[in-house]
Amino acid sequence: MENYTLNSFTLQMEGLKVTEVSVYPVFFFFLLFYLIIMTVNIGIVVLVFIDKSLHQPMYLLFCNLPVNDLIGNSIMVPRLLVDILQPPSERLISYYECVVQAFSTHMFGTTSHTVLMIMAFDRYVAICNPLRYGAIMTNRMVVKLTVSAWGVAFLLVGVLLGLTLRLNRCRTLITNPFCDNASLFKLSCESVVINNIYGLTFTVFLFSASIGSMVITYTKITVVCLTSRNKSLNSKALKTCSTHLVLYLIMLLTGFIVITLHRFPQYSDYRKLCAILFHIIPGSLNPIIYGVQSKEIRNYLSKLFQSKKAVSPL
Repeated sequence: MENYTLNSFTLQMEGLKVTEVSVYPVFFFFLLFYLIIMTVNIGIVVLVFIDKSLHQPMYLLFCNLPVNDLIGNSIMVPRLLVDILQPPSERLISYYECVVQAFSTHMFGTTSHTVLMIMAFDRYVAICNPLRYGAIMTNRMVVKLTVSAWGVAFLLVGVLLGLTLRLNRCRTLITNPFCDNASLFKLSCESVVINNIYGLTFTVFLFSASIGSMVITYTKITVVCLTSRNKSLNSKALKTCSTHLVLYLIMLLTGFIVITLHRFPQYSDYRKLCAILFHIIPGSLNPIIYGVQSKEIRNYLSKLFQSKKAVSPL
């Protein structure tokens, strides 16, 4: 018979099932990815901040992605690294820390969608209405789009977690490598029908809005490129849009895998691993992919390395 503890403020994290032999290889694998995420994302934000040639709507909007990656991974990965080194019985977390982690986890996923949506709008204006781009994509518009991306995510996730926080808890085991909304409401012995309905509605709305905006935006961009004889416009559209779509598809694919595996409890270990990869893969690849594509970023880095080489002693 299962033991129940009403509203305990100390929870146990199941975490990853790692054998004694693989503890340190797994630890250093995730540590390496975390260091890469911190380095490349902080680097790209600093670069955009100090280089005036990058003070353009495209790069300012993109900066939301590395900021989101930094926040989401900084709250999740360090705790994961600590738990890997702990035996399962000692992987304890306070309820409040778990709530913060769950909120940041869902903010990370939701904001990834909303930021890529406002970036798609920027590309649409730049390619489909280039003559009015400066008049439309003003600093004020950039601020509005940024606030909207984070504000919508905050509202949706706030309601999601609010519905869970109202529930009494009778269990203490988090069957996940980190806290999320599903892990929290599964601690309750009360009815979670409302949570499931809102969670499904939340997911359908977010993915419908995200995929729908991408399809509409890039369909219009494709039509403009096909009907235009401007090779310079088509080349620019191909470079910027292909990069944006790669970022979106990476995020979408990892998200779909996690959602799909939730429906198959027998693959819980794979789901846990994919949930972690959903954080660290986009976080480590986004700045690299965008940086390689961007001519301005490549030029800045090239000048930086050339100046260092010039002043280095023989």
